[in-house]
Amino acid sequence: MDAQQNPLTDLFDEVAYLYDGSLEGLLSAVFEAYARKEHPSDVISSELVQPRLSQRIHHVATNDMFARRVQRGIVKRCGKRTFWQITKASTSSDPRVGYIIYRFIRYAIDEHADARRALSNRAHPAVADLLEAVLSVENECERMRQFARFEHLKGDDIQVWFANVNPKHAVIPLVLGHFVERFNVQPFIIFDETHNIAGVWDGAQQHLIQISAAELVSRLPHHSANEVAMQEAWRTFYRAVSIDARYNPELRRQFMPLRLWKNITEMQEDIAELKQIDPCA
Repeated sequence: MDAQQNPLTDLFDEVAYLYDGSLEGLLSAVFEAYARKEHPSDVISSELVQPRLSQRIHHVATNDMFARRVQRGIVKRCGKRTFWQITKASTSSDPRVGYIIYRFIRYAIDEHADARRALSNRAHPAVADLLEAVLSVENECERMRQFARFEHLKGDDIQVWFANVNPKHAVIPLVLGHFVERFNVQPFIIFDETHNIAGVWDGAQQHLIQISAAELVSRLPHHSANEVAMQEAWRTFYRAVSIDARYNPELRRQFMPLRLWKNITEMQEDIAELKQIDPCA
């Protein structure tokens, strides 16, 4: 038998690259694929992997230096706009997103005649899948900008505006700047209870913190004296401007997904309706 042959390697002819779920980890996986001259059949977060038969596993350690090299290469070959689309797609909760991004990068750099125009070839599966992921993330960003509702919390030595949200994708890093521009010097926290990510603005700098709901709640002050009254005033206004003759619950659920209702102040009065439609809500 040839010394270069390895029966186990020949048997496991597919490889899955596992990374930590971060953009830096994903770019590190892209670097290793080029360095090892491999074409992984999966590039997936280690939390989501379900290995297939005859698929070997390669764990990718996040390496910031490698990630920056890949980032510079993408920006140089494909442009900043393309890298921004990749960044947005990377926040998707779709378990396929790691491979979708990897496949697009390989297509844009290795196959397309002009990498800067790769995104324009929407008919190619690698491009179509990336743009679909980007569109889903952008829609979720818009929902967060529309439906995040803040409560005024106040303690002996701290006051902060707090919003609890439950987005489908981990979009807090993408929308945090939007709220910073509007709150200006007022400290606030947006907590993504789905992905346990808190976006924090302290009035001077913004931070992203990985934290559980229980730990965060234990550190927060209580409602300010007039917060409950202000919430009821907002619900009263919402009811007052509604037109009963044009009540269309299906259309409302289309524009305001049911999964978001529990964190939307004006929908609290309709929690009973929500429970009837979706008992798990």
